[in-house]
Amino acid sequence: MHEGIMELMWSTSHLSGGNLTYVEELYEEYLRDPNAVPQQWREEFDKLPRVQPTVTQDVPHSTVREHFLYLSKNQRATAQALPVSSVSSEHEKKQVRVLRMINAFRVRGHQIAEIDPLGLMEREDVPDLELQFHELSAADHDTTFQLGSLFFGPEEAPLKQILDDLHQTYCTSVGAEFMHIVDTQEKRWVQQRLETVRCHPEFEPEYRKHILERLTAAEGLEKYLGSRFAGAKRFGLEGGEALIPCMDELIQRSGKAGAKEVVIGMAHRGRLNVLVNTFGKNPQELFEEFEGKRTLETSGDVKYHQGFSSNVATPGGEVHIALAFNPSHLEIASPVVEGSVRARQDRRDDPEGNLVLPITIHGDQAFAGQGVVMETLQMSQTRAYKTGGTVHIVINNQVGFTTNKREDSRSTEYCTDVAKMVQAPIFHVNGDDPEAVAFVTQVALDYRNEFKKDVVIDLVCYRRRGHNEADEPSGTQPLMYQTIKTQKTTRALYADKLIAEGVIDQAESKAMESDYRQSLEDGRHVAKSLVTEPNEELFVDWRPYLGHEWTHSYDTRVDPQLVKELAAKLDHVPEGFTIQRQVQKILEDRKRMGSGAMPINWGFAETMAYATLLAEGHPVRITGQDVGRGTFSHRHAVLHSQKDGEVYVPLQNLDDDQPRMTIHDSFLSEEAVLAFEYGYATTTPNALVIWEAQFGDFANGAQVVIDQFITSGEHKWARLCGLTMLLPHGYEGQGPEHSSARLERYLQLCAEHNVQVCVPTTPAQVFHMLRRQVIRPLRKPLIVMSPKSLLRHKQAISTLEELTDGSFQTVIPEVNDIAADKVKRLVLCSGKVYYDLYNKREEQGTDDVAVVRIEQLYPFPEEHMIEALKAYKNVESVVWCQEEPLNQGAWYCSQHHMRHVLAQLWPTLNLEVSARPASAAPASGYMSQHAEEQETLVNEAINGPQA
Repeated sequence: MHEGIMELMWSTSHLSGGNLTYVEELYEEYLRDPNAVPQQWREEFDKLPRVQPTVTQDVPHSTVREHFLYLSKNQRATAQALPVSSVSSEHEKKQVRVLRMINAFRVRGHQIAEIDPLGLMEREDVPDLELQFHELSAADHDTTFQLGSLFFGPEEAPLKQILDDLHQTYCTSVGAEFMHIVDTQEKRWVQQRLETVRCHPEFEPEYRKHILERLTAAEGLEKYLGSRFAGAKRFGLEGGEALIPCMDELIQRSGKAGAKEVVIGMAHRGRLNVLVNTFGKNPQELFEEFEGKRTLETSGDVKYHQGFSSNVATPGGEVHIALAFNPSHLEIASPVVEGSVRARQDRRDDPEGNLVLPITIHGDQAFAGQGVVMETLQMSQTRAYKTGGTVHIVINNQVGFTTNKREDSRSTEYCTDVAKMVQAPIFHVNGDDPEAVAFVTQVALDYRNEFKKDVVIDLVCYRRRGHNEADEPSGTQPLMYQTIKTQKTTRALYADKLIAEGVIDQAESKAMESDYRQSLEDGRHVAKSLVTEPNEELFVDWRPYLGHEWTHSYDTRVDPQLVKELAAKLDHVPEGFTIQRQVQKILEDRKRMGSGAMPINWGFAETMAYATLLAEGHPVRITGQDVGRGTFSHRHAVLHSQKDGEVYVPLQNLDDDQPRMTIHDSFLSEEAVLAFEYGYATTTPNALVIWEAQFGDFANGAQVVIDQFITSGEHKWARLCGLTMLLPHGYEGQGPEHSSARLERYLQLCAEHNVQVCVPTTPAQVFHMLRRQVIRPLRKPLIVMSPKSLLRHKQAISTLEELTDGSFQTVIPEVNDIAADKVKRLVLCSGKVYYDLYNKREEQGTDDVAVVRIEQLYPFPEEHMIEALKAYKNVESVVWCQEEPLNQGAWYCSQHHMRHVLAQLWPTLNLEVSARPASAAPASGYMSQHAEEQETLVNEAINGPQA
């Protein structure tokens, strides 16, 4: 028997041996009329799998008997009166029309539903929902028809009753869109949940009082802030107060279903209300923020961007809830939440998503207008990014900043139409009907838990104060705000309803308001289910990574025997696994590299970095376009059998109890995918989390993530992150879109040791750089200008000893045995151009020029650079050489660091520069021009400016 039913049976019945019959009788009653059984039983029965009722399944016995009697009587009467063919033919035609009409209500009933609390929503006529359209009329009202697949209880009913029930279900406070779902089981599930209670279940009086209490809290906070901080921006929830009981129901119900964590993302509207009334933030702290108190020893952020976390008590135990930090970029928090949720699910070994629930709260205009919404929905069922379904709540104010005309704000009927692309059911609900909101919340969460897919609640409401409290909305929405001025609040409407129905009296209603306001005055927590002494086992433990000062170096050496053992495992493939010929050659070469018989290339060193980290207990996650093979075919971490297409990942088969190794090709997105990986990295401090761009310049499609989260998240929100970005970069003559990863943009964002920007040029460097990123307890994002041609460059090699005994060098000194006192010219550079400079010097036989590589451009390693240069006593000129145009690359952002070093060694020397001419485009699209520019800049760097 269903576990929840067993528990409920023992808690509500004393019959011991007889309580199975008791449950069966209750279930029969539920099947006849769900509202006839107590709410707690109805909720448990709702969870049971349901299929189309038949004579032998899910139909009360009495109903079956009555149906057979009806049929037999009808057949006898028909046989005695008229020829069967003529009567049944006409009736059957109408029966078909009735079934067609039923389907029309399921498909289009939402288009006339009363979902707008202001009554201003422009609705077109829907002829499909009229009797005449289906060749029926009022004359058929008393005729009994079969209900077909309807879950209304009886098998047949008069047409008028069918119509009333259809209107009640699909055309009142709930407008349901679900018929676009392809899966029949999912559609039937939704139909059963909506139709059995006509979208209007009868809630217990105590639960209705609870809804009112939550509405009182939502309204009470807004009123208090409005009176105490008049005119201050708060992006209040006024008009959408039903969000607070909705959030309460989601969290409590998810906890009852077994969830241990809930992660929430939302933009501005209602955020302060959620922080106080859902998360339990102390109101006094919020008041101090309004008064300007500084709470972080950093730049901080405005109060309606702040995140928060707490623990709450639910019927299923304690649940940790977290609100993600969010900048003013609206929907960008959504993929960050998904990444954080996936990390928590991986930590809990929860592949189905039963233990961690994502909830994202959207604005209506943003949900329709922001492309990252589509990207986030698109990732929802992919292997690398799925989280078991997300509950989306749209706070539908029916207006953006000042734009409310549908023909201006979108090209679709609803702001939620984009969700249909993943066949998510969408429940439009009138925000002034809090019981309808509670009902669709229950259905939405249960759908997510049942099918592990996304679901949308479109909370149709309004904003009472305009875009923010300093804004005058009637200047652009005069008619809407004339209506709003006379509109009673959601709480007032619901309180009047409960008083009229005798659930509470006026005194109880007033007492709720005064009690809440007194709690605010006293600075007490006002979230009813808050756990004041939380279970810390539900938290992610960041303590080992806090309080560390910046260090350039760290011990990243490994035991040579470990490298040899891992190399053998990486080269092993299962019996009968047929590898493609070129890939087989790569594996054979790596086998020789692992034994020291062949110089090490980039692919081996990088893969060995991952293998050694896994062997030392650190999870590794790599995503991005084509990461399995690598865009430039160097990695081949994922092998494909040429015989049957089967996949084998050696890094996932190093040991039976190794940490999680995740490597997946991403779908063609930068913004959502990078945001997801940021969220993942901020929740998994002990893992190496990598996003690799297909080409480095494609990362500019995710500039919002880079600007608002990766480079500034720690300073704004004290949010640590160890994310690594691999950005292929290098001038190979491939044109403006495949040359530059826009190094200059990252360097412009560098300050206060916020990120690391590295340009490694050898396999040993990438090995130690990746290991340093995890082994060193400091958690800073790492931006890597990774190579393309160097992946197979004959000179870009390392020895096995450099892997096992070396470390990451922020500066690589001159490698040739050149006498220091002979050096007259010093060339500083980063990246691939080093090999061109080296070869030009060797070609000319020049012995008075030293070439020094700066492998870490930020934080700039001044001490290491001084150490690398101080031996050169007779230098006459120093030049910085870069492949990028003069207005791009490292020159403008890093020259002051280099000048500072030179001033300490040679105060009279000026720093020269050799680069491509300043350009609006990153690179030329003509190979001949590329080659000419490259020859010029390399020649000038080695020999000085030519006359």
